[in-house]
Amino acid sequence: MEEQAAYYVKSVEKAFDVLLAFTPDQPRLTVSQVAARTDMTRASARRFLLTLADLGYLRAQGPAFELTARSLDIGRSYLAGLTLPRVAEPHLRDLAAELNETTALCILDGGDVVYVACVPSPGLLSVSITVGTRFPAWATSMGRVLLAGLPAPQLEVYLRSVQLHRYTDRSIGKVEDLRAEVEAARTRGWSMVSQELEEGLRGVAVPVRRGNEVVAAANVSLQTHRAAARDIEATVLPQLMEAARRIALDYGGPTA
Repeated sequence: MEEQAAYYVKSVEKAFDVLLAFTPDQPRLTVSQVAARTDMTRASARRFLLTLADLGYLRAQGPAFELTARSLDIGRSYLAGLTLPRVAEPHLRDLAAELNETTALCILDGGDVVYVACVPSPGLLSVSITVGTRFPAWATSMGRVLLAGLPAPQLEVYLRSVQLHRYTDRSIGKVEDLRAEVEAARTRGWSMVSQELEEGLRGVAVPVRRGNEVVAAANVSLQTHRAAARDIEATVLPQLMEAARRIALDYGGPTA
């Protein structure tokens, strides 16, 4: 048997053994059950259980014990290190492969959307999109979804200061019209923008949520000749929503 290092604290190992004894199949355990699962005496298991309960990681329910929400603190720093782009990329790759289109994830930075993850389609679009690319929020489907997620006072500040620009003949030209589009995105839970940023380019986006907060927008970009808007709504949008749901689950838990 390998000799343990001089620094090794056996009681730390035993404390984690006790915590790990609780499983989804058996979320409540008695002292005897914990002792059996951790190869401890009943007296030792009881001391560890009561100490962990005093620290707030367990609570007693009659003769049994169960984990508390504080037990989540142990993994919180690790989960915080899972960056959103890293979490999103596998789902974006899967979606891009299913649709044969460009997929992306954007965040709001001031008045711009910033691409933090992007999976290009085999047929490259004329707009060169890479991580770090910025576009005005008002001119994109991602931006309108992200603006829809802002608190009302913050959105009003944005709308009072935004400068609209005609990229194409279809670009939105009035703040009142932009407000209506943002409100529609909030109501529907998605936004579609056709040829407002570039001729021949259409984008559809949905929010990615962490709890009640919109943390990003997931997007599919398509050339307009590939599909009509109504077909995108019927076929692409459900798959995009499912990808956003999976990203949200991996990043921070169930959506609100």
